[in-house]
Amino acid sequence: MQNLTTQELAAWIANAAREKPILLDVREPWEFQTCHIDGALTMPMNTIPSKLSELIAPQPIVCICHHGVRSMQVALFLEQHGFTQICNLTGGVHAWAQQVDGTMPTY
Repeated sequence: MQNLTTQELAAWIANAAREKPILLDVREPWEFQTCHIDGALTMPMNTIPSKLSELIAPQPIVCICHHGVRSMQVALFLEQHGFTQICNLTGGVHAWAQQVDGTMPTY
């Protein structure tokens, strides 16, 4: 698992020559409704084991949560289940709102 900063993820998303990652937001539905990174897929942490088949293993996945703790647990779980291109967004959406998108609500 690799840790990504918000700036690294923003550059990755903006790079048209690079394969886009799955932005896997593992927060609860109310959190996702409050704020999320555009294009993110919502899949609450407790649903991950039953939804593994919905994720494409060869495609890069960036796990996202509020501050980066739950997403790190999910990233480790995905690695244990054969996913090889897994990243965790350090600081989560809170850091994204502070460092990349100042218009994003925080909670």
